[in-house]
Amino acid sequence: MHRLTRVLLATVALTLLSCVVALAATAPTGPASLAEKPATNMLLAYGDVDIWDETGQIIKKPANGDKLTKSDIAAQTPDPLEGWNRMWFGFNDKLYFWALKPVAQGYGAVIPERPRIWVGNFFHNLMFPVRFVSLMLQGKPDAAAVETSRFIGNTAFGLGGFADVTADSKPYKPIGSTEKDLGLTFGYWGAGNGMYLVWPFIGPSSARDTVGYAGDYFLTPISYIHPWYWSIATKGYDKINEVSMRIGDYETLKEASIDPYEAVRDAYLRNRYKKIND
Repeated sequence: MHRLTRVLLATVALTLLSCVVALAATAPTGPASLAEKPATNMLLAYGDVDIWDETGQIIKKPANGDKLTKSDIAAQTPDPLEGWNRMWFGFNDKLYFWALKPVAQGYGAVIPERPRIWVGNFFHNLMFPVRFVSLMLQGKPDAAAVETSRFIGNTAFGLGGFADVTADSKPYKPIGSTEKDLGLTFGYWGAGNGMYLVWPFIGPSSARDTVGYAGDYFLTPISYIHPWYWSIATKGYDKINEVSMRIGDYETLKEASIDPYEAVRDAYLRNRYKKIND
C-alpha cells in the first residue's frame, strides 16, 4: 500500500507540474514588458512586436498573402479542433491558478534563485542527446560538435552540469541556435505544422510537434530511470524548478490580451517557426 501511494503521488506531481511549464513557457510578453525583462529571458523569443498593438490585442494581418510574412503564414496553422483545444486550454488555465502556481511560489520562496539556476543548468545539460541527435539529423555537424564540447566541458568542469562554465565560450565560427528538438527537425525537413493542438498538462502543440515530442521522450536520459515513478518524480522536479523562475509571465499574457487562447496559439506557432529557421 505504501508503494502504491508513492506511485500515485509521483504521477499526480508530474501531471500537475507539466501543465505549469507548458503555460509558463508559452506565455508571450506584450510590448510594454519587453523592455523590462532581461535579454537572457527565453520568453522573449515569443515577444515579436508585430504580434501586439498598443492595447495588447493581436494585430490582424491583411488577407492578401503578398503582405504576409512567413511567420504570419505559420501562425495561420489550421485549428479545426478549436472547441477541443479551448476546453483543454481552460483546464490547464484553471489548474495553473488553483494548484500549480501556489506550489511553484512555495518552492521559490524556500529555495534561493541561484541554486534553482544551478538545477536548471543540470537538467539542461542532461538534455544533450535530444539536441545532438536533432542537429545531426538536420545536417549541422558543426553545431552538433559545439553542443558536444559544451556538454563535455560542463559535465567535467561544471560539477556534472550544475555550473555552465561554457556560457561565455564562442565557437570558432558563427553557428545558429543549438536549441533543437525532433519537432523542429521535422519542420527543418519541410514538414508543416499539420493542425494546432492543445494537450492536457502538456499545453500548446501541433500534429508535427506531437510526433516530435514522442521521439524526444526516448532521447531523454531521465526517461530510463527505474523504477518508473522515480523517473516521473525527477521530471516533475525539473518542471517545478523551471516554472519557479517564470511565475508572472502567464499572468502578464492574460492581462495584455483580449483572447489569451488566441494569443498563446499565435505566439507558440511563431516561436516554433523562428526556431526552425535559427
